[in-house]
Order: sequence, then structure tokens, then C-alpha cells
Amino acid sequence: MCGICGIYNYQYPIEREKSAMQTAIQRLKLRGPDSDGLWESDKVLLGHTRLSILDTSSASDQPFQEETGRYTLIFNGEIYNFASIKKTLEQKGHTFRTSGDTEVLLKGFIEWDLGILDHLNGFFAFVIHDQMTNRIVVARDRMGIKPLLYYNDGQHFIFASEMKALLAFPQIPHKINDQSLFFYLQLNYIPSPHCILDQVHKLPPGHYIEIKDNQFQGSKAWYSLPHPSIFDHQNAPSYKKAQQDLIQLMEESVQLRMISDVPLGVFLSGGMDSSVITALAARHNKQLQTFSIGFKDEPLFDETYYAELVAKKFQTQHTVFSLSNDDLFADLFATLDYIDEPFADPTALAMHILSRHTRKAVTVALSGDGGDELLAGYNKHLAEFRIRQGGMLVEGVKLGAPLWKLLPQSRANRMGNIVRQLHRFASGANNGEQNRYWQWASILPAQKALTLLKHKSSIDLHNYQIAKKTLLNGLHPNGDFNEVLYTDLQLVLVGDMLHKTDMMSMANGLEVRTPFLDHHLVEYVSALPSSYKINKKYKKRLLQDAFRPLLPTELYQRPKHGFDVPLLKWLQNELKSLLTAEYLSSKFIMEQNIFDNNAIQQLLKQLFSKNPADSALSVWSLLVFQHWYKKHLV
Repeated sequence: MCGICGIYNYQYPIEREKSAMQTAIQRLKLRGPDSDGLWESDKVLLGHTRLSILDTSSASDQPFQEETGRYTLIFNGEIYNFASIKKTLEQKGHTFRTSGDTEVLLKGFIEWDLGILDHLNGFFAFVIHDQMTNRIVVARDRMGIKPLLYYNDGQHFIFASEMKALLAFPQIPHKINDQSLFFYLQLNYIPSPHCILDQVHKLPPGHYIEIKDNQFQGSKAWYSLPHPSIFDHQNAPSYKKAQQDLIQLMEESVQLRMISDVPLGVFLSGGMDSSVITALAARHNKQLQTFSIGFKDEPLFDETYYAELVAKKFQTQHTVFSLSNDDLFADLFATLDYIDEPFADPTALAMHILSRHTRKAVTVALSGDGGDELLAGYNKHLAEFRIRQGGMLVEGVKLGAPLWKLLPQSRANRMGNIVRQLHRFASGANNGEQNRYWQWASILPAQKALTLLKHKSSIDLHNYQIAKKTLLNGLHPNGDFNEVLYTDLQLVLVGDMLHKTDMMSMANGLEVRTPFLDHHLVEYVSALPSSYKINKKYKKRLLQDAFRPLLPTELYQRPKHGFDVPLLKWLQNELKSLLTAEYLSSKFIMEQNIFDNNAIQQLLKQLFSKNPADSALSVWSLLVFQHWYKKHLV
């Protein structure tokens, strides 16, 4: 796991870019604290910061060249099946001077060119330069676990693992992309391939870029997750066989992800996904370390009791980091300072602290990311299932819509949150599949988001609708429930969950691996009937039933809880002066000339009222944006 960055000049000598390149490398040092390197040719600079995981010797430092010096590689990630690829390459006559995956990746490219991508099982973003032909190849893994951003203006092609490294180059325009800001105000993150800055893009999962004959070839797909419509469920395996297959695929995925030359542990939240991973990992490591985060002041969200049950059953060396709300708040600005593109998922705070503490004991951690999206584990999935099933209960909630709208709504108390959820359910039930999905993925409707912007006409609503439909093109009227999970894997998982995990773990030099996102496992589960994953009684049905004999029974006798940081309390108290006197003050809003001051002040008024509803999330997204704006653009 590392940081990569570089620049290709189509016409100009590269010498003038070296100072910016050195700055970019330094900005990625938290991702790769163990070593860094810079390689240059007439038109290309490649930079790398290394977090040593496999073959920790300096022989595997990057940028990495094969013996002739023709090919140079920079690489962020891990190739889990590198040993089997290496055997195949040795049979074809290749020799190796290192024992890790970096040289295998480069030699595989030399042997198969872009065909190497189909051989890889891992997570990665890499760049290879061919000195003889001056060709550049950039590629990202199938599921989008590792990030890669780029900018191309016809004179320069610049890329990096993080925005902060891109911003080291003066060519990057400091102009906000209006459509991306509009997406952000709705979703609390900016979906791939969009970026907050004009002309900067995220390379989509399963895509590659070539620069060949001094021409930018654009982004092309090398892998696509199969759409649910192609599967014939009449030929699906039996439910019992699917359980057996899931156990085997999970076992193989976990075992593959335990390959490491440095200490490795597991994030153990006490939920189903991390408990399954712990149970399987403990078979291969008798001194397995597990790590949980507890919340002293939020007992509803504290799952450490269940995590300790799992740790005891599988005899792991378990550590609990028990945090107060004050501990979370104390870490708030360190988290905000690392965010280099507006990203307002508040659980990033907990992820940042968990990663920081875990890194003191291990360098690699396994995580349950992807389990909910793959196997239908969210409350919204149960809500979607119930709407599709229909019935008296659904009709009753829909009829109550006028009442839910009038009653106080708040995430801060149980009754207010129930009313909030009933209101969202009722309004979603009257929408079609795409609009309902977008509504439940959003924190703010598009019309309300538009009112927050001063220059409303800068949003091209026609282009916005096209971009939105592209993000939702996997959903069809009366389509299979699996289309919801397919869209989750490509939108929410990539834009929110994986981005959060990569950003907050790499801020602490910790590599996080995700067994649920092995592409063999994802493809198998995606092809199964949705009835295997969810019914009126169970979310994540297949996983629960498959591992029932293995896990503590107590895990099956409690509701699933997400985690919410106490945003409303902070915004109404500790952060109030920062909001009203600085970030969202009328003076700064009018000077900044981005937001509509009347709408912002009205939002603040709602926040401090007795019926704040979901205003805290929108105010939080504005606070995160303003912090980013002041740090990176002013």
C-alpha cells in the first residue's frame, strides 16, 4: 500500500516540473512512510511513497525497473495471487530478483501487456512507462478499492493517489466544478468519476488509460461487474449449495488476504461481516489480533460486547479502544485536515481514530467493507424489499405521509428518528426505482440543494440529469432487487465506503484489505437470486445462515446498528461559533460568492430549532466544504 503520483509532458521538457513533483511526493508520505523515490525521463516523472508489506527489503522499492531499464512501474496496492502468477512467468523464462508482488506485476505486463489485468486478484492502482515507445499505461482495480485521480489538458497528463498531491502542480485549475458541488450537497460525497475541481477526474473502477504515440487515449473499461439481468436464476444452485459455496469462497478470500511480511489483524466491530472474517482468519493465525472501537457516551451504537464475545470464542488477542464523544471531537480537525476533496460521511471520524490506534500494533487490517452492499445488509434494503412486496403496512405508512411531515424529526432521539424514517419511507414509496434509490442515497433533495447555491443557473440541469442517469443506469422499472445491490456496489461503495476507508487508514499508514470484495466472491453472490439475500424476516440472509453454526448465537438476537457521531449536539454547541462567526457567517458567505446567504441562514435557523430534522447532515457537509475550501483554495 503506497502513494503514487506523476506527470507526462506531451511537448515540454520535464525538468521544470521537478519541484512540484517533490512537493507531491511529500504530500503522500503518510500513505507511504517507509521510503520514497522519483524516476525521470525526458517527458515523464514518476513518484512513489512506500508502505512496505511484501518483501520489505529495499530491492522492492519503487519506482521499480526491470533489468533492461525499459519498463518502470509505480504501484499502490497488493496482488494477492502473485505467487501463482510468478510460477507461470518462471515457466515462460522470466527470472526474479525480489520476493514480492511488485516485480511480478511488471514482468506480467511485459509478458501479457494489458492482458495482465485479467490475471490479477488484488486491489491496485498502477502506472507503467515504456521508455522505448514513451507509452504510459494507468490502471485501477475491479472494485475501485484503490484510488487514482488524473488531469489531462493536452499538454500535461498529471495523476496521483490523492487530490492534495495533484494540487502541488500549478497546472491544476483551482476552479470548482458546479455539477460536482451539486452532487456533493445531495450525497455528502462526490461520486466517481466526478471531482470537485474542473478537469480533474477519478479513474473509474476496472478502467485503464493509455498514452500512446503522444496521444491521450481516454479511459476505457477492462472489467465490468455483470448486470443482474444476464443471470438465469432457474439454473441457480440450491440455497444449501449456495451457503456451502459462500463459506468456501470466503475461506479462500480471507486466506489469500492474510499473506503479509508485517503484522496483520482484523477490525472486529461485533457485526456479522467482521465476525465472519475473524472466525475464518483465526483458523490461519493462532495469535490473531483483533481491534474494536467502543463509544462510552453512545450505548445504542456500542457493539463492543458482541465483539468481545466473538474474540473470546475464537481466542484472538483483542483490543478495545473505548472513546468518549470528547475523544471523537478532539480528533475532528485532524480528520478534516486530511480530507482533500469535500467528503462529509461523519463516520470517517471513527475510522480515522480506529486506524490510528490499530496502526500502533499492526500494519495490515482486514475489514468487512462490502458485505452490506453485496449481501443486502442495510435498513434501506429491507425498506426497498417491503415496498416491492407491498401490503397493508406499506399502504398505512404511505397514508400517514402528511402526519409524518408535520411531526418533529431528528436523529438525536428515538421517537424523532422513527418519525424521520417513516417520512422517508412514505415519500420513497411513491417514487419509481431510480428516484427512490437516489432519494434514499441522499441527505438532501436536489431542489433543496439547488436553493443553497447562489448561482443556480450555473447548474446545467440537463447535463446533471444525464450524469445522474448514468450513475443509476443499472436500475430499471420493475427490475430485479439485485439491481439495487449492483448499484450500491458501483455508487455508494466506491464513492463513500471505500473512499472513506482508504483515506482514513492511509492517513495513518495502515493497509486495509477487504475479503468481501474478492471478485470471484462478488461475481458468485451477484448471480444468486435476491431471495437468497433478503426476505421479510432477514437482511443478509445467506451470510447469516451459512455461518450460523460458527458464530455466537447472541449475534443473531439483536438488531443491526449503524454508527452516528453526535453531529447535532456538536453543531448546536461546540461548533456553533465556528459556524455562525466564520464558516457560515453572512460575511464569509457573501465574500466567497458560492452559496446563497439567505438559504444558508435559514438552514442554520432550522438546525437550532426544536425540529432540526436532517439539517445537521447538510450543515456538516457545508462545514466540511468550507474547511476544505479555506485549506486548499484560499
